[in-house]
Amino acid sequence: MIEGILETALYADDLDAAEAFYGGVLGLEKVLRAGNRHVFFRCGPGILLIFNPAETTKPPSKDALPVPPHGTRGAGHACFRISGEAIDRLREKLNKAGVAIESDFHWPNGARSIYFRDPAGNSLECAEPKLWNIE
Repeated sequence: MIEGILETALYADDLDAAEAFYGGVLGLEKVLRAGNRHVFFRCGPGILLIFNPAETTKPPSKDALPVPPHGTRGAGHACFRISGEAIDRLREKLNKAGVAIESDFHWPNGARSIYFRDPAGNSLECAEPKLWNIE
């Protein structure tokens, strides 16, 4: 019944820094920004949601959509799908932006991953889809 993941959520106290990082450094297309509550980005066929955790724990106002309070605190993790050829280009772009690469390796099945952090401390990974035997 479940077809895949439609959206992934990460949390950041500083949405301006998150917007600059995901839009500017990673080059994701911004879909929506709602004040200091959230900023959303298109990420392939899905959406990456960046929420301010202090705002998403508040109940919705009477005139808002009935989305229940949710969220977490602390660093999360997301892995972005990327081709093997693009990993080196992204790594160079991250280095130029002063983003440290924490790990760059090949998994036992030959897939390559790089790990780095966003300004909020979330652990981000860019990996070849063959990591999970996906084409």
